Amino acid sequence: MSEPAPRIFPMDNNNQETLGSPTPEPDAGLNRDPEDWVTGDEPMTAAQRSYLDTLAREAGEELPADLSKAEASKHIDRLQQRSGRLSGDDSGEGGKS
Repeated sequence: MSEPAPRIFPMDNNNQETLGSPTPEPDAGLNRDPEDWVTGDEPMTAAQRSYLDTLAREAGEELPADLSKAEASKHIDRLQQRSGRLSGDDSGEGGKS
């Protein structure tokens, strides 16, 4: 999935632009709705396409091939939950022992 665009803050005391936040944000961006992504309307990435194809095949579903990044992300989340598969879990057992 795509990383959210960095947030750029005004110049600090050294007259330099900074990234991040002046205060801790423990869950920053982790639960951001894909519709709120800056690049969410761009075509899905090659990695999303490949993984979505795998998940859809496992689920016996067909999906449009022209999804946006945001749409692909939502389908990936849905199909991962349906299969019990977690991102990066290649065991095919859905994390179950």
